[in-house]
Amino acid sequence: MKNYGRLTIPTDLDVIDQTIALKEKLGADAIRDCDGTEMPKEILDLDAKIYATYYTTRKDNDWALANPEEIQQEYLITNRYTARESSLTITLMKGFHTEQLKPNFIDNPHEWWEVIDRTTGEVVPTDKWTYSEENGTVTIETIPYHVYTVSFLAFLIWDPVHMYNFITNDWKDAPHQLTFDVRQPKTQVFVKEKLKKFCEDNPHVDVIRFTTFFHQFTLTFDDQKREKYVEWFGYSASVSPYILRKFEEWAGYKFRPEFIVDQGYHNSLFRVPSKEFKDFINFQQQEVCKLAKELVDIVHSYGKEAMMFLGDHWIGTEPYGPYFESIGLDAVVGSVGDGVTMRMISDIKGVKYTEGRLLPYFFPDVFCEGGDPIGEAHTNWLKARRAILRSPLDRIGYGGYLKLALEWPGFIDTITHVVDEFRNIHETIKGTSAYVSPFKVAILNCWGGCRRWMNNQVHHAIWYREIYSYVGIIECLSGMPIDLEFINFDDVKNGALDQFKVVINAGSAYTSWSGAENWIDEDVVTRIRAWVDNGGGFIGVGEPTAYQHQGQFFQLSDVLGVDKEVGFTLSHDKYNEVDPHHFLLEDIDGEIDFGEGMNGIYAHGENYQILNQYHGYARLVTNTFGQGRSIYFAGLPYSPQNCRLLLRAIYWAAGCEDEMKKYYVSNVNTEVAAFESVGQIAVINNTTEALSTDLYIKGQKVETLNLEPMELRWVSI
Repeated sequence: MKNYGRLTIPTDLDVIDQTIALKEKLGADAIRDCDGTEMPKEILDLDAKIYATYYTTRKDNDWALANPEEIQQEYLITNRYTARESSLTITLMKGFHTEQLKPNFIDNPHEWWEVIDRTTGEVVPTDKWTYSEENGTVTIETIPYHVYTVSFLAFLIWDPVHMYNFITNDWKDAPHQLTFDVRQPKTQVFVKEKLKKFCEDNPHVDVIRFTTFFHQFTLTFDDQKREKYVEWFGYSASVSPYILRKFEEWAGYKFRPEFIVDQGYHNSLFRVPSKEFKDFINFQQQEVCKLAKELVDIVHSYGKEAMMFLGDHWIGTEPYGPYFESIGLDAVVGSVGDGVTMRMISDIKGVKYTEGRLLPYFFPDVFCEGGDPIGEAHTNWLKARRAILRSPLDRIGYGGYLKLALEWPGFIDTITHVVDEFRNIHETIKGTSAYVSPFKVAILNCWGGCRRWMNNQVHHAIWYREIYSYVGIIECLSGMPIDLEFINFDDVKNGALDQFKVVINAGSAYTSWSGAENWIDEDVVTRIRAWVDNGGGFIGVGEPTAYQHQGQFFQLSDVLGVDKEVGFTLSHDKYNEVDPHHFLLEDIDGEIDFGEGMNGIYAHGENYQILNQYHGYARLVTNTFGQGRSIYFAGLPYSPQNCRLLLRAIYWAAGCEDEMKKYYVSNVNTEVAAFESVGQIAVINNTTEALSTDLYIKGQKVETLNLEPMELRWVSI
């Protein structure tokens, strides 16, 4: 059947007949439950795989309450407090939600907590502070007008995701679910036996969908039940004295809370990771993946498939880490919010298939008065589709409360089109890959391949307002015909540049994405200079190569042809003039969106060309350096036009302008993906408006296409 398969839909007890009807309408071959829903018995006899959402860390408060020392823990840090006298008392939970977190006084605070004088950076000796379990406070012998913090362990007495769902869905009667630590000895045995019993008691379940394994990403709420700190990549909630003692044996040195709380930055993805933090990540991945394999083996012993949700308790199972494949999972499923999150899932190796949950989730925060689930579905699909043509998911699906979607006029028709088009892509390309550039491009940052497609974002395509100018780079690249890799600075020093024609460095100064102190590493800068001098192409966005050192801010300002005014060279006159005639701008009509842009950028040297500037400062500059080329962008948020601008920039930086139109479309709101093995070209309209575009093959115009809104048109080569 043509319109059947590759689709998972949610169900619940109140939509049994509707589920059956929708399964037939959409051709779904799998049905799932969700957090807060149940699988109806009437569904079990349908011709469909049954997914069971499975929680290893919660949904058994009796066990957690009986074993309080094995409840999951998180490192927290208090606010900074100024001492005015020789003594200061700090209330630990001020600003945190006491229904979610509770200080751990079971394990000796003097062994596992840390008080730091933030004025000097020195650790306050344990004999200089005391704690009160009764009052939940720490009292410190202080130096007047120095600033102090306390880093402490706290039990997670309400699972963060359950708390999030509780608040988002306005649950009233659901009891708070505690979260227990599967890494701990007693709980580990309990969880394995519980999983075996679940498999035995549920012979109808085909796929155990682990949500996820053991450690929740950092999701901390404040005293008003608002999100206080969210780090989808955070390891703050993967700690306990039991785990940390094992780490100390493995690493050979004492663990400090500062390795996690990191001066209050909580080791966010934007921080340049310390050696100790990278060691801890490596240790956790080894241990988590080894234990996860044991649970997967249990599932397989009952003839069932094991699927991992890339979210919730996913810490330690990073899919691009060195140990992930050893888990032996059958599948990974994750939320698809755009092209980047789609590629984050679809590029995963070591599983039999990948599955994406398309947005919107069927939650009342979208399906409500003032909500626009159809518009969100359109936007989601337009971004995901262009990436699917480059690296297709094997399956798609939806999650949440099906009743909400069924009651929204026109929504089911919208996703019917999406599902049919997804299947059509697979049917047409027949497992082949789309044409990509005849050269390789690298994204250079501190994380490299271990955080592939994970740049600059919160999670699930939610990005930070302050960095959307950088998010656009990888969103554009997710659906472009570019052979792309992610590398770090160690890769540069180990000779990786030789395999690339273009390197992109994008981010804010001193972040992990720009590179911070890596740019004063003599080996790094000299290797990149030599590589560009011999014909490489370097693209910088925002504050690339940024580190104030030896009279310059951009350490590769000679390569880029630009530097940033930080107030030290105001007395130096700058004579910058615009010349917009360039290969990069041949397709571009009207204003370029640089996002928030970057103030204070000026060109210098002898080989630059300013293509765009604002109030006397440059926003788009090209430069030549020996035989190589560079391009500077002040910012590049995602838009169809900016995708085209980046495509032109990459080909120009590579010195391969003549090859850009092997497969090409003239309208910047359209893109093309050529599948040479099957003789088909996909031309996509990335807007909700009708438009026309000229199709080029091998540099020659072959026809003009008139496309409907959001249309995907197949053209034979």
